[in-house]
Formats: sequence, structure tokens, C-alpha cells
Amino acid sequence: MNSPPLTDLSDRAREIFRLVVEGYLESGVPVGSKTLAGEGALNLSPASIRNVLADLEARGLLSAPHTSAGRMPTETGLRLFVDAMMQVAEPTREERAAIEQRLSEPGPIERALEETSALLSDLSGAAGMVMVPRREPRLAQVSLTTLDANRVLAVLVGEDGHIENRVLALPLGTLGASLEQASNFLTARTAGRTLAEAAQAIATEIAGGRTALDEASRDLVQRGIAVWTEDAARRPVLIVRGQANLLDEAALSDIERVRSLLDDLESKQSVAELLERARRADAMRIFIGSENRLFSLSGSSVIASPYRDREGRVVGVLGVIGPTRLNYARVVPMVDFTARSLGKRIG
Repeated sequence: MNSPPLTDLSDRAREIFRLVVEGYLESGVPVGSKTLAGEGALNLSPASIRNVLADLEARGLLSAPHTSAGRMPTETGLRLFVDAMMQVAEPTREERAAIEQRLSEPGPIERALEETSALLSDLSGAAGMVMVPRREPRLAQVSLTTLDANRVLAVLVGEDGHIENRVLALPLGTLGASLEQASNFLTARTAGRTLAEAAQAIATEIAGGRTALDEASRDLVQRGIAVWTEDAARRPVLIVRGQANLLDEAALSDIERVRSLLDDLESKQSVAELLERARRADAMRIFIGSENRLFSLSGSSVIASPYRDREGRVVGVLGVIGPTRLNYARVVPMVDFTARSLGKRIG
């Protein structure tokens, strides 16, 4: 999408264009010449304002819905505004404190990712999205504890302090002394490895007959590794929260667009591919309407930012999706600050 250079516009046209865009993003309704004249900031008659609005429409920056005498920005106009005119509003001290407090709470990293997605939804009034890091933690210890006659609780402790609990169901009569032997064996073979690396090493050792495990312990180890690696493979690539925020009064007047958007969000793999573009770009990305193929039919915008670990490596992407009339000036710095806060939490 190519927007005209800002220098092509007169100072008067720029100011009127800015007021129309900001008014539309705040209210969600087209802005008319009488409204602009009534605000008193322009010191122009409605007729003079209408002439400028018509010129901006001819340039492809504004459009006039047939149901209204007002104007609203086109996708081209929004791109020009976001790239060249927008003045971002940094999060307040209270907002920063709230974000950091919610992301600093102890617990599994999956919970922090879900909190982040919900937090972005709350802050933006749209839907929040977080792409799960594409990496497995390296394990420091594995311990097994009996829950009942045929269930075992496995506690997996990562080198980064991250703890995961998994429940493993076993046939009756397979527990007992084999549990401690299997637990010691797993810790010795998983320390310093990811689950995938440990699974491959353990399978090779057992297949080669190089282990002193008895049959019951060997069965427990094999079942545990199989369940854990399968569980890891099934984890969602994307966490989306706040879809209900997309069903506001303005959206319900265009129910087909909303239905298209919700259908798009159900295709999580496709959304993850879109966010992957932001990860590869290594910086904040803003996709407006048809600029991205996935959401072209629903006319939605995506603001996405990669987040990094303490070594500065990009480990995932987070962002928001909503109508093109998102409050970009507020949401963009919110997404950026949340990305930096989540990076500190990831470690």
C-alpha cells in the first residue's frame, strides 16, 4: 500500500486530515465538516473544510460512507497517519506497574503467556495474541511421586527454574520400588537436555540393552517419555484471548466482517504464520486491513512485536488484533512495553 508523501499536503490539509483520523479512531464514526468547524481549532467555515475533505478523498486518504456526510480514513490514510503523523502516548506509571505486576507472578510459563494475552486484550479493548516460544527448556531434575494406585505425578524442573507438573496413568500393579529407580534414571539422563533430546538418548540406551532398569521401571520410563513429548507437540502455537471484545456495537452492524474475523482467529496456524513475519522482521509490525492476506476480508489490523530473552534472542511474538480503528497511538507503546516485560519474565 503506497500512501502519498506527507509533504504533498498543505499545512491546512494535514491538520484537517489529522483531526478526521483521530476523531474517527476515538468515536468509530465518520467525522463531518460541521463537527470540525464546531470544535473551533481550525477557524475555518464548514464550506472551506468540505473543500479540503474532498481533496483528501480524491487523494485516496479519506472516504465518505454513503450513509454519512462525514469522512473516515481509508487504509492508505491510516498507513500515512501511523507512519508519519501519530504521536504515541506512553503507558502511564500505573499502567506499567500493572503490567509488570501481572507478569511477575510465579507459576508455569504457560500461565504467564495466557496472562499476557488477556492483559493485551484488556488494555487494547481488542483481542490479545501471544505466540508460544519455539524452544524447550533444558531440564535440571525429574521426580516421580505416587498419586494413587495407577497414577504418578511427574515434576519437571528446568535449568531456568521453570516447573511443570504432568500426570501419568499406568496399569495397576506397575508402581512400587520401580518408581524410585525410574525417577533416578530419568534425572540422570535428562539433566542438561530438552525432553526431545532426552527421549532420543533414553530410547537408544534402552533399545541397545545398555540400562540396568528392571522391566517395570523401564516401562514407566518409556511411558513417561512418550506422554511428555506427545503433550509438548500438542501445545498450541498461539494463545488468543478477548475475542468477545470484537463484538462491539459498531462491529455488530457489519456482522459478516466480524464472522470472517472470528473464522480467521480459529485458524491459529495461519495467524501464527502472520506473527512469524513480525518475528523475522525483528521489530514491531503494524498490518492494516488488506496489507495482510489473512485478515483482508475482515478488514482488521494487527499490531505485533517480538519479545526477547535476556540474551536478546527473539523467542516469540505478541500483539493485538481488532478493527482498523484501533487506538494506534495508545496500543503501539502498550504492546512494546508488554513485550519487554514478558521478555524479562521469560529470562
